[in-house]
Formats: sequence, structure tokens, C-alpha cells
Amino acid sequence: MNFFKGAAYLSSAASIWGMTYVVSKVVLDSISPWLLLELRFILALITLSIICYYQSGWKINKKDILPIAIIGLVGYTGSIGLQFVGTKLSGAAMGSLITSASPALISFFAFLILREKINNRKIISLFLATIGVIVVIGIPNGKTDYGAYYGNIILVGAAITWALYTILSKVQTNKYTSLTVTTWATVFGVIFTIPFTIFEQINAPTELPANLWIWMGVLFLGTVSTAGAFYLWNKGFEYIDTSTGSLFFFLQPLIGTIFGYFLLNEKINSTFYVGSVIIAIAVYLSIREPKKVSNVQFNSKNA
Repeated sequence: MNFFKGAAYLSSAASIWGMTYVVSKVVLDSISPWLLLELRFILALITLSIICYYQSGWKINKKDILPIAIIGLVGYTGSIGLQFVGTKLSGAAMGSLITSASPALISFFAFLILREKINNRKIISLFLATIGVIVVIGIPNGKTDYGAYYGNIILVGAAITWALYTILSKVQTNKYTSLTVTTWATVFGVIFTIPFTIFEQINAPTELPANLWIWMGVLFLGTVSTAGAFYLWNKGFEYIDTSTGSLFFFLQPLIGTIFGYFLLNEKINSTFYVGSVIIAIAVYLSIREPKKVSNVQFNSKNA
């Protein structure tokens, strides 16, 4: 039963983030990346703070403030910031696919930080995920759209920082509720994003749009995509281990590609499909556990 609870939480979070790439791509045409990110975090913080207040979820130990601040820096300002910038330069489908390499990377960070075992199968999955991302990104040539190309490189950074965020959050959700960790991480996400937003607005001021649908998109990104999905993602790992739970992140590119194709008319070329298959294999290998031989079978063979 716990596994199905975790699966439901993680599937919901990944599906929401798949739609997020499409919404972000539209909104980013009117609002600059770092300003949008700051607005997103502020809305998320307001939402989470209200819930946290009524559920008395603010209390944490002082010694855990720094680790949670690092979570906010890596997973919120870092990963989501890179995701926004990369998506603006590239596209919704490409963004959701490249960052889907995170599950294989999660296995690597789980080994380094959580001391979870990493075997040859997971090492191979890391290698395949890297190859898959390279296939999707492509090798630059005279016809390369360098804006999109560099956007893809930035999205790789988003995938790496997201994997690290997932592991760091797992450590804290062993101590506190998902609501507490998500709320405090959002606080630091707001703080660490401010300097980037100020620098961006000094160099390229944003003229805020009057389109209601754009602001509805901002509201979705702040409340549903950040406050809701981040909570669901952290909650899911209360029931499922990191390697297994990371599989559900692969729902993100499927949803992102579908919505990007039908709503944004984004083109999908052959390298996209090839890369997605390679990454899918890598993700499958990263979470697949070998079959165990029962003691009964073992004894019968040695009788």
C-alpha cells in the first residue's frame, strides 16, 4: 500500500512538471526567466506558508537550517533557474527530455551521499543516459542553432542539480515532514534568486504583460507546479527509495512532449526519438533490481 501511495505522489508531481515546461515556454515569451522564477517562488511560499501555519510545520532544528538552505540553492534557484533559462533558449519537449536523465544521476548521488549501493548495471545506466543526452543535444556544426544548443547544455546542468536536490531532500524528509522541508527550501529559493533577478532587471528590464492568460500561467507555476508538485515529489520519497522512485520522473518528458507537440507545434526530429529511447533504457536499468534466488531454491540445488 505504501508503494502505491508513493507512486501516486511521484506520478502526479512528474506529470505536473511535464505540463510546466509548456506553460513556462509560453510565459517566458513575456516575462524574463529570473523574474518569473522569483514570482513563482513567492507565490509558492505564500501558499505553503498558509498551509504550514495551520499544520504547525515550521519548526526545525537550527543545525538543519544550512542543509535546507543548500537544498533551496541547488534545487530551487539552481535547478529551476537553469531549467527556465534552458527552456527559453531551447523548447518544452527538449527541456523535459534532457532533464529526464536525472533518475540515472540520482543513483550516482545516492551512492555518494546516502551510501546506497551502486553496481555495474547502474554504472552502465549512467553511461547510457549521458549518450542519450548527447544524441538529443547533437554536435554543433555550421547549421546549428547555437541559442537552442546552449539552451540544451544549460538543461543538462538542470538535470544534474535536480538529481542532487532529490538526494539532499531525501536526507531531510527522514527528519521532518515533506511540508516542512518544501516550505523552508522555498524560503531560501526566494532569497537566493533575488540577486539574479536584480541583475537581470538592471541589464534587461521586463515590461510586465497585461495578458490575463500569462498571469494565469504564472499562478499555475507558483501554486501548482512549485508548491504542489515539489511537496508531492518529496512526499513520494517518504514511501519509496530514491532509485526506485526516480523512475516516475520519466513521466515528465512524455507529458511535456505531448503538450509541446499539440499546443506549441514543436517539431520532433529523429534524434529526439533515438535519444529518448536510450535515456528510457538508462532509466530502466537504474531502477531495475536483479531477481533474488530464494533460500529454498538454493538449498535444493545444493542438496
